[in-house]
Amino acid sequence: MKTVLITGGNSGIGKATAIGLAKKGFEVIIACRNANKGQKAVSEIKKAANNEHISLLICDLASLKSVERCATNFKSKYKQLDILINNAGLFVDDYKTTEEGFEYQFGVNHLGHFRLTNLLLPTILASETPRIVNVSSAIHYQAKFDFDCLRTAPEKYNGMNYYAQSKLANILFTKGLAKRYPKITTNALHPGVVGTSIGNGDVTWYFKSIWNLMKPFLIKPKKGAATSIYLASSDEVNVSGKYFEKQQEKRSSKLSDDADLAEQLWHYSEGVIEQYT
Repeated sequence: MKTVLITGGNSGIGKATAIGLAKKGFEVIIACRNANKGQKAVSEIKKAANNEHISLLICDLASLKSVERCATNFKSKYKQLDILINNAGLFVDDYKTTEEGFEYQFGVNHLGHFRLTNLLLPTILASETPRIVNVSSAIHYQAKFDFDCLRTAPEKYNGMNYYAQSKLANILFTKGLAKRYPKITTNALHPGVVGTSIGNGDVTWYFKSIWNLMKPFLIKPKKGAATSIYLASSDEVNVSGKYFEKQQEKRSSKLSDDADLAEQLWHYSEGVIEQYT
């Protein structure tokens, strides 16, 4: 039985992905920051998929210490990880920082996943057919990258620009993994504009109101999970370092193909993490 770890697997796209893979017979571990919500999701996934091999790990991606504990707990229970799905993501429209002082969206959407992935690499490489799936977004096409803004509060915070930057980072990270670890099939994806709770989190009442008006017209999490499930499980996937949408390979942004930028982001991420470990 293959094992899959899904960050943010307690709700939205992550939960739908967990159910889909559990139905295929995978052992599914979901990682989330809230134990009560996580345990509730575990029970619901077991019931929906008729699969008892579902478990929970606590992981707050806004805390590198929590990420390290999660990786340690995983490695104490499992010798290998066949598939890692870096699914968790958030959007905020007001400036805040992670525990270590990084802009929140970059810290959670990229840096936490960067750290978790690197800590789990020995168990991933122990698999005969390892895969990593990074959930990005089409908004990355609008992104620019500014390293100077990652630990400095701006005069005016544009949450959407920072979200786009974090989603670009997901693809640059995918390219970096594919280059360094050719044994691992690593790909990124856009799930579609899905009606999840991402617009109901740490956002202003104004954005929350707009999101709630839009939500009925957006695609459902089950449909949004289709490409994640495909990249995690399909025998048809024989490429690495690519970007997918609707289960088809698609050209990502020109900036995401910048090999120098991908290297710069990798070394930046390594460097700042070393300061806190």
